[in-house]
Amino acid sequence: MDLEWMAWTQVTAIFFLTIALILIAMTLAEIRVPAVERQGFLPMPTTRGDRLFLSLLLAAFIHLGFVAFTDVHTLWIPLAVSVLAALVMMRFG
Repeated sequence: MDLEWMAWTQVTAIFFLTIALILIAMTLAEIRVPAVERQGFLPMPTTRGDRLFLSLLLAAFIHLGFVAFTDVHTLWIPLAVSVLAALVMMRFG
């Protein structure tokens, strides 16, 4: 892939492509089965989209915290933690 004009790496492109695919999937799910607010462990009623947004925000903070407070040079660990946190947030949040 020729991404040099944007100074992107292939990993960056895959990251943004994944986010776009998640948003497309959520849009299709919303069209097929409209979301209903529900109360989970969060202190407010949320929809699927709310929980997705909070999951993405939480993943960003997990990654930033991992980079800031550890000397480990791999991002597989915070990725795994972020995916687990997102699954918990989407199911029980």
